[in-house]
Amino acid sequence: MYERISGGKTTVYTRPLARLIEQFQRLPGIGPKTAQRLALHIIKRPEEEVQALARALLEAKKQVGLCQVCFHLSAEPVCEICRNPQRDRETICVVSDSRDVIALEKTREYRGLYHVLGGVISPMDGIGPEQLTVQPLVRRVSQQKFKEVIIAVNPSVEGETTTLYLGQLLKPFTRVTRIAFGLPVGGDLEYADEVTLARALEGRRELD
Repeated sequence: MYERISGGKTTVYTRPLARLIEQFQRLPGIGPKTAQRLALHIIKRPEEEVQALARALLEAKKQVGLCQVCFHLSAEPVCEICRNPQRDRETICVVSDSRDVIALEKTREYRGLYHVLGGVISPMDGIGPEQLTVQPLVRRVSQQKFKEVIIAVNPSVEGETTTLYLGQLLKPFTRVTRIAFGLPVGGDLEYADEVTLARALEGRRELD
């Protein structure tokens, strides 16, 4: 029996395959052709490989949560970065997403701690400071002896709003800087290469 997938057109795919393709299309950056290739690849693989993939997906969903300290992705109550005694505990880098933590870690230039906001302030999308981890950040900075807070948020309109807002909240407690972007406005940290990010960290400047 054939199935309709997004767009409402009848396809040549049998129902289970059409549903698999539709699920792949829900993933970010996956279009119809890529979804079809992935689905057909899965169908051709041995059953034990497919079961291993399914288990990995379920286990990741069940076991990966947020660090109670910095809100980075973690399978433990406190993530490895926060637990690591070798990290510089006088510097904290504020990012919007865990993907930015991963990108900055790849540079091997930054050795401090992190704080993940969980997004940026965007009134048009109904996202204000209350929907982000702003208050936990303020508590961390006010209670711990950080010498510097580095704000590393994407250079978009929303990112700029978030950066300026955080600067006002945090400057009474410590020095606040922002990374120097070699990125176009609207560019994402996660897509920048390691050299660009390393230079952005090195060239950070005081937040006005």
